[in-house]
Amino acid sequence: MEIQISNNGQTVEAALTGRLDTAAAAAVAKDFSVLTEQADKTIVVDCAGLEFISSSGLRLFLTLRKATMTKGGRMVIRHLTEQVSNVFTMTGFLNLFEFEK
Repeated sequence: MEIQISNNGQTVEAALTGRLDTAAAAAVAKDFSVLTEQADKTIVVDCAGLEFISSSGLRLFLTLRKATMTKGGRMVIRHLTEQVSNVFTMTGFLNLFEFEK
């Protein structure tokens, strides 16, 4: 699992590549905490390279969402793959997040 974070002023973009399973979620939790610290901005999570997401990965997304709501920021998820989109649909997470194609 790789995460590339870039800061463009009021927007922070995180591009995810690989499988966000339980082990990977623990490994990238530090990177997500960097995003959480900047939750007063617009956080864009690009999932074009995300092949799989587990419940632990979903928990990271929820934590980031909560932080943006608390700090007045915005969270946008872009480029969901079909497989990851299915997980968001089955868990009811489609209603919790803002998505862009």
